[in-house]
Amino acid sequence: MPHTLRRVGTDDETLAELTVLAGYDDDLTAQSTRLTNRLRDALLHVHPALERLLGPRMGRGGVLDLLAAAPTPQALRQLGEQGIAAAMRPRSPRLAKTLPAPILAALDAQTVTVPGTAAFGRVIAEVAARLREVRIERDTLASELEPLLEAHPLAEVLTSIPGLGVRTALKILTIAGDAAAFPTAGHLAAYAGLTPVTRRSGSSIKGETRSQRGNHALKSALFLSAFASLADPTSRAYYDRKRAQGKRHNAALICLARRRTDVIYAMLRDRRPYLRPSIPTPPPAAAAA
Repeated sequence: MPHTLRRVGTDDETLAELTVLAGYDDDLTAQSTRLTNRLRDALLHVHPALERLLGPRMGRGGVLDLLAAAPTPQALRQLGEQGIAAAMRPRSPRLAKTLPAPILAALDAQTVTVPGTAAFGRVIAEVAARLREVRIERDTLASELEPLLEAHPLAEVLTSIPGLGVRTALKILTIAGDAAAFPTAGHLAAYAGLTPVTRRSGSSIKGETRSQRGNHALKSALFLSAFASLADPTSRAYYDRKRAQGKRHNAALICLARRRTDVIYAMLRDRRPYLRPSIPTPPPAAAAA
């Protein structure tokens, strides 16, 4: 049970701070997701066309400012194009130039006023304001986490591999630490749930299936980093090879994440950054006779 072990070292205080703040960041992320879903649901009840337009942009500050100020179709119509642009401009200047006209067009596409629009408007305004505060708090926390992560001696090691950013490195570091609790890379992969599980029935072996066990947070971080690494030629070549073998997208990414776990384990164990494989340069073309 590696999660029950506590690593003690010179970087223990930094790791403890990172663990606490990373847990708070996870709470804010879950809260942001819940509020976003609630906001889109309320907007969908009032005006489906408006939800289709604004739903994918709920992460933009200007959209939240607009919904907090004008949460109903009638309030948006009263603002007009100039008022909508003014409400969005402080935090989303680009959207303030392109979105007001489509918003008014979406409003004109629906002529029916849904019963309970005023009550839904109250919900939309309050949820949008709350979601705005959560996102601001998360951005502030991210600005504090990044320099704290950089102070950890293994941060530079982890972020050197393609596809590993600040948040994924933070998740791996706070869960796996320096990997000293795992005898081999296979143990780390098994703890993350990246190794296949053999299906058995009595004495019969019925093949292998994807594991549903392990630390889901660590598995998610390794999976997302594998997806982000597809821009790297080495990772892309391995992914394409697995797809050519008949594996689906997610299965190929799981294989890539498992392969990268071996590399990440060696990096943590040796405290050495990732070395990009050298790409051989083609020989110069022979000069024409």
